Amino acid sequence: MTTAAPPAPGASGAGGSTNGSTHDRTTGFGPKPGADPQGEAGRKRLGEQLVASGLITEAQLDEALAMQKTGGGLLGEVLVSTGTLTEQSLAQALASFFGYEVANLRRESIDSALIELIPEDVAREYMCFPVRFDGDALAMAVAEPSDELSARLAQASGKRVKLLIAPMGDIKWAIDSNYHALSNVERLVQVFESVEGSRRRGGGQEISESEIVSEDAPVVQLVDSILTQAMRDRTSDVHIEPTGDVVRVRFRIDGAMKEVLTLPGSIGPGLISRIKIMANMNIVERRRPQDGQLTIMIDGREVDVRVATVATVGGEVCVMRLLDKTRSVLRLSELGMPPATHETFSKLVRSPFGMVLCAGPTGSGKTTTLYASLSEVNDPTLNIMTIEDPVEYVFPAINQIQTNEQAGLTFANGLRSILRQDPDVILVGEIRDVETTRVAVQSALTGHFVLSSLHATDSVSALHRFLDMGIESFLIASSVLGVVGQRLLRRICPSCKTSYTPTDEEMVFYEESGGAPKSSFYHGAGCNFCANTGYKDRIGVYELLTMTSEIRRLVVGWATQEELRNMAVKQGMSTLKQEAIRLVENDITSIAEVIRGMYTL
Repeated sequence: MTTAAPPAPGASGAGGSTNGSTHDRTTGFGPKPGADPQGEAGRKRLGEQLVASGLITEAQLDEALAMQKTGGGLLGEVLVSTGTLTEQSLAQALASFFGYEVANLRRESIDSALIELIPEDVAREYMCFPVRFDGDALAMAVAEPSDELSARLAQASGKRVKLLIAPMGDIKWAIDSNYHALSNVERLVQVFESVEGSRRRGGGQEISESEIVSEDAPVVQLVDSILTQAMRDRTSDVHIEPTGDVVRVRFRIDGAMKEVLTLPGSIGPGLISRIKIMANMNIVERRRPQDGQLTIMIDGREVDVRVATVATVGGEVCVMRLLDKTRSVLRLSELGMPPATHETFSKLVRSPFGMVLCAGPTGSGKTTTLYASLSEVNDPTLNIMTIEDPVEYVFPAINQIQTNEQAGLTFANGLRSILRQDPDVILVGEIRDVETTRVAVQSALTGHFVLSSLHATDSVSALHRFLDMGIESFLIASSVLGVVGQRLLRRICPSCKTSYTPTDEEMVFYEESGGAPKSSFYHGAGCNFCANTGYKDRIGVYELLTMTSEIRRLVVGWATQEELRNMAVKQGMSTLKQEAIRLVENDITSIAEVIRGMYTL
């Protein structure tokens, strides 16, 4: 399951091995004709070229050289780690300095036949990727070229090798994207069907325990391959769905579904049973919905997987949510809030008491905002406690509780228990029912600061959800300090960003939403980096409703959502739609993506 983890940028792969070679650790490259292989001269020439090219200043070079003397490593590695240079600009500079060609992996046509020439473990160990044939030479993209590396790759491929330079991040992406963990699926299915046929001829019906427990079993290897590929593809959710004679496997990437596999229907029960065993669920019970959780190592990273199954007319459906435990929590300043919204929200989350809510549909980034808020207020002088389902990120200095329905630990019961622990700040992962809402409101009114999330379409509808739950309007007005409504929109892929002419429908939407006049609009044309979707990664869109005295009066008087929204806009609130259009104006996302993600607003 676990493959060799790739070395960090600048780490010692083939290029870092000395073994008597003249590889230059200062620059990360072996000597070329006329190049000084090692020492101060190599550092100086490379630094002078970077300064002469206007990529860095003399002061930045001096600082990087000082850091290199104390911490070691490559000069380019130090410059990238400090943010002075990007990987792309460094690759261009090094290629120019040493006379190598630059490989644009984002636009190169990838030939699957070349992938077979270099085994995956070799590609990951030496951070290399086969690009194309130049005559009889195999052109390989590497981050750290050297004569020694060229010889090793020639031995591994059986071909004469020509080295090209590419950024380390691009090479890692190319390896993850093209060395598919699912490449052996066809073989696994054939083995399974062979065993399945033998069992049916023998009169057996049920899949044996060894077929879902043994590490060599096809079903076990298939589940491992699906999870590995899902992590490499930045998948948030994996869907395994039986429909008739086939089983569909779909990934949700950047909020959009993508079908990745179609398997024979006979393998479906075995897949679900294997996942249930891993998540400590009841494999015999196939009629009732079940929930479970498991932890697994994928490519050297520890991943939490939430599992949910439910019976449908086509069979038992399984959805797995992947939570990478190695990821770092974003700060509030990194969420993408406009400066004015960020400033106001930062003040709200530092309040001594009251309630701040994050509102939005499933998958809109509410938990990320809550964790960013928590990291902002984390202070040794405060007793901070959370109740979550599940705990997605562990803070070392915060007391976190995970709900357990079977043990009777619900959000409401857990929240009552927290109140007896003398808390200053309380995070409630999600407000789902009236009981939890009442306890949370009372907590905010009795001197505690409460952070929570709520499923609602926007900030104003979150207040009406409280009213619909039966919470008295004067309690809402007294306890809630502010509500941030949010969405996630896909960013235009920077590698294939190009201008285009919007459709008439898109232009009407843009103009009616208050978009500023523009001469050119952009979208993603599709490339290797974004799997030809035109989008890569996502950005948050926020609106912040602050509970002013006027808003409180409207809430107590049961004002309509329209009246509340008009008052909030009058007082300066920028709506979700306005913020989304601002991203279009700045060419961060496209009109089509705004329509897809926010057409209801």
